[in-house]
Amino acid sequence: MLILRNRKRNTEETMIHRIRTYFEMQGFEVCSRMGDRLHMRASSIRLFFIYSSFIALGSPLIIYMSLAFLLKLKDYVYTRRTSVFDL
Repeated sequence: MLILRNRKRNTEETMIHRIRTYFEMQGFEVCSRMGDRLHMRASSIRLFFIYSSFIALGSPLIIYMSLAFLLKLKDYVYTRRTSVFDL
């Protein structure tokens, strides 16, 4: 009985982990890139956006999406070339 409970808990944890990694990979990496630049953890930046969204009724979500757009645009404009022959 205890083994079945542990298996159920492990499958729930892996399902939650898969959902979390999917959203983190598809979330434009705004929080992780901001965290790298500010030397902070990405999870604390995500919590800030979540709490401020509840307090300010969605305006931080607009800021988040605009930052995601600007970071994606920057990636398209500034591509790193590894050698001279990549021109």
